[in-house]
Amino acid sequence: MYSRGRGIVLNEPTVIALNRQTGEVLATGHDAWKMIGRTPGYIVAVRPLRGGAITDFDITERMIRLLLQRVGVTRFNRPRVVICVPSAITEVEKRAVTEATRRAGASEANLLEQPIAAAIGADLPIEEPVGNMVIDIGGGTTETAVISLGGIVALEAIRVGSFDIDTAIQNHIRREYGIAIGERTAEEIKVAIGSADPTPEELHAEVRGRDLMTGLPKTVVLSPDEVRGAIAEVVQSIIDSVIRCLSKAPPELSQDFLMRGVNLVGGGGLLRGLDQRLSREIGVPVLLVDAPLECVVLGAGYCIENYDALRTMFMGVRG
Repeated sequence: MYSRGRGIVLNEPTVIALNRQTGEVLATGHDAWKMIGRTPGYIVAVRPLRGGAITDFDITERMIRLLLQRVGVTRFNRPRVVICVPSAITEVEKRAVTEATRRAGASEANLLEQPIAAAIGADLPIEEPVGNMVIDIGGGTTETAVISLGGIVALEAIRVGSFDIDTAIQNHIRREYGIAIGERTAEEIKVAIGSADPTPEELHAEVRGRDLMTGLPKTVVLSPDEVRGAIAEVVQSIIDSVIRCLSKAPPELSQDFLMRGVNLVGGGGLLRGLDQRLSREIGVPVLLVDAPLECVVLGAGYCIENYDALRTMFMGVRG
């Protein structure tokens, strides 16, 4: 979350923990993330957003309300809010996001396309007549956009992201070793030894989980090459979407990519070797931006600081 005049005021995972029986919110953000896979039956830690869309409207509204309260918003100071959303979001999903935000305490809810926000956050000259290409790999979506003169010229969006990499690791360990591991463990494996291309000084990792046959704890050792094989299909889906976007770009702008390169943003862009793998497959330099995790919110923050001048970039909601 970015607040006007203050910068980034909150940087936490989009997770909320609830008591199923009473509906009470027990934790949000980092505290709720620590509870995933470790709660008794009556407590559930959930991600209310999946694939870039709201999966539970009421929980999303409650989470937004709590986050706004944490940064000082009350019923007496209802702020204007800018929310970054996938470009491929449907009209129904747009209305759901804006309605949830208004009901959570915002006086006005504006939607900004994530690739535009990422390009602004990466300090790209999007208002100029040159080709700016952004690959934004988030938790549930991957969006590749060509931006010129303040608008998106070509777009390819898929509902595949870094959560799918975690799921692929879980499925591989279940299939090959008969061991069940949780979402948190899969992410830890991805961060520790996950990669899209071979890297120097690769290490192995011990993984502890529950044996599906005996129900007892069991430990196995994974190699980076094995993890690469497990996530290969997801990584290839991301690469294919980038190639499709490049094929849609006007030839005049394609020349700019060869000279200026392509910008990689989002948490998924931190996967080791992904930049060099993409560069090799598309034949264009791929540059990981300075702050890939914060790039989108910094772009939204710039729009907040220059609200009146940039409000034409916000998405409209029809119907």
